[in-house]
Amino acid sequence: MTTPLLTIHHLQVERDGVCILDLPELEIYPGEVLAVIGPNGAGKSTLIMTLGGLIPYRAGKIVFTGRAVTPYHDLSFRRRLAMVMQAPLLLHASVYANIASGLRFRQVSETEIRQRIEEWLAKLSIAHLSERPAHKLSGGEAQRVSLARAFVLQPDLMLMDEPFAALDAPTRAQLLADLKKLLAVTHTTTLFITHDLDEALALADRVAVLMEGRLRQIGSPRDVFTSPADVDIARFTGVEAIFPGRIIRQQDGLVDVECDQVLIQAVSSAPPGTQVYLCLRPEDITLSIPASQPITSARNHIQGTILAMVPQGAMVRVMIDGRLHLTALITRASAREMDLKAGQDILASFKSSAIHIIER
Repeated sequence: MTTPLLTIHHLQVERDGVCILDLPELEIYPGEVLAVIGPNGAGKSTLIMTLGGLIPYRAGKIVFTGRAVTPYHDLSFRRRLAMVMQAPLLLHASVYANIASGLRFRQVSETEIRQRIEEWLAKLSIAHLSERPAHKLSGGEAQRVSLARAFVLQPDLMLMDEPFAALDAPTRAQLLADLKKLLAVTHTTTLFITHDLDEALALADRVAVLMEGRLRQIGSPRDVFTSPADVDIARFTGVEAIFPGRIIRQQDGLVDVECDQVLIQAVSSAPPGTQVYLCLRPEDITLSIPASQPITSARNHIQGTILAMVPQGAMVRVMIDGRLHLTALITRASAREMDLKAGQDILASFKSSAIHIIER
């Protein structure tokens, strides 16, 4: 079994006498990208600033490469880290000088500094900006410089705190794709903080969900997004239909759930009588017209009326009023082909395997 690069034991951080971060256990393994997700105020930035030695902690233990460290006081540990923050904190100097700053602090020779900088200027497509003053860079260019300044240090652990949050959508998408390639090539162990689910899915080997300063779930991106551990995580990860129900029958891995006088079939081995929540993601719902003719082999069908249609990029969010209130996410092309509009009768269908069950 792989030994963790960094392990957190019973870490507690306080602010004004209130515990704002309480982590019993968290491990980061060599070469992995661990995305920590959660809503604003969840403690994500507190975690990364604690590990980066920017704020002290009240209790706990941090073990790095088998040695207990105290980041707030341990300069030798901090020199093995690199940090990339949401706002690029660049010196009033050239791009070259900014990237060189950490290496000069570590007393690397000028020859090696130039070699490393030229390498990362090229990898991040900013060689043409080498002599440009930092204050004349665009937001995307400045963040590329910030990434180059971090990668050039060849860190054992990279800490990133929502590095793309302030960028426009096209710039963010390109930089995210470039970062994914760089992390795959360098195998840099990375703790990536974000509240953006797309970023976590694109980059992470594992995802940890932090809410109200506590670790609520950790696992592969697929596990966290398709099998949220509780209702709060389900809502945060994009589940819009959450209904309370009770299992009334179970056979061969399938259950019938009574939900507001509607019978829903789902995959589960929970026994009859179990009180549950049914979670259904909007992208797992198929719509068909006329409402009496389903075009899918799905076992669950809900007739309803379209309340509203809300464009969302290349997709359309369709709100449906039926025996259960549902939201479906379909492509604009599908909406045009079916000529969908508010007030129209519709049939919403979904597979039993699309339902995630959380016991309550």
